[in-house]
Amino acid sequence: MSDEFSYDQNAKNGPSKWGKISRYCNGNLQSPIDFDNKVVEVVSNLGILQKYYKPSNATLVNRGHNIMLRWDGDSGYLKIDKTQYQLQQIHWHTPSEHSIDGKRYDMEAHLVHMSSDGKTAVIGILYEIGLLPDDLLTILEGDLIAVADKRGAEKGMGKIDPNIIILDVNIYYRYIGSLTTPPCTEGLVWTIDGKVNSVTARQIKLLQDAAVNGFEYNARPVQLLNRRSIKFNKPY
Repeated sequence: MSDEFSYDQNAKNGPSKWGKISRYCNGNLQSPIDFDNKVVEVVSNLGILQKYYKPSNATLVNRGHNIMLRWDGDSGYLKIDKTQYQLQQIHWHTPSEHSIDGKRYDMEAHLVHMSSDGKTAVIGILYEIGLLPDDLLTILEGDLIAVADKRGAEKGMGKIDPNIIILDVNIYYRYIGSLTTPPCTEGLVWTIDGKVNSVTARQIKLLQDAAVNGFEYNARPVQLLNRRSIKFNKPY
């Protein structure tokens, strides 16, 4: 699919033309969005994020348009409104796709989960370049070099514990959106961690160098909110 689309605004298959690749990309529930704090509803009733992760064998995959770590065994699940979403994979976008009050961050990680009936829930985590490295990327650094610039390259990583990924289970945004690449399927439950984490400039460069040429910057432009509700869970 990554041959079919581009992030280059001027390309014939750039983000503004994705609707020709998939009609869903022209929908009214598209992602990413900007979390404008003037329209965000602050609530305290969504509860703590119910994540039940456990170590499982994982594979690092170069998908061309991004780098993904796929869990191959039972890596646990996320529970939202009584629905269990099994953890599938994590992948990275540089810069971030979602923004807060118009500010884009240096990186965004997406933890993708799927329910038994095919529904998708994604946790997005925002990162700013800082002194502290990201723990998961620290584990993957040498292997990112091994799969660099090779579309379809895979490397077994042995067991990796998803709990190494730092999440604030109390403070987060929640809205209904879509996949951020074609086919841009809608109806996804999005949870964006309310805390911004640290990643090093070197780690971002490793991810960008690993992506296939032309996909070093792989963030879709912000989409229209179209009167959707955005909730910001913050315990009183």
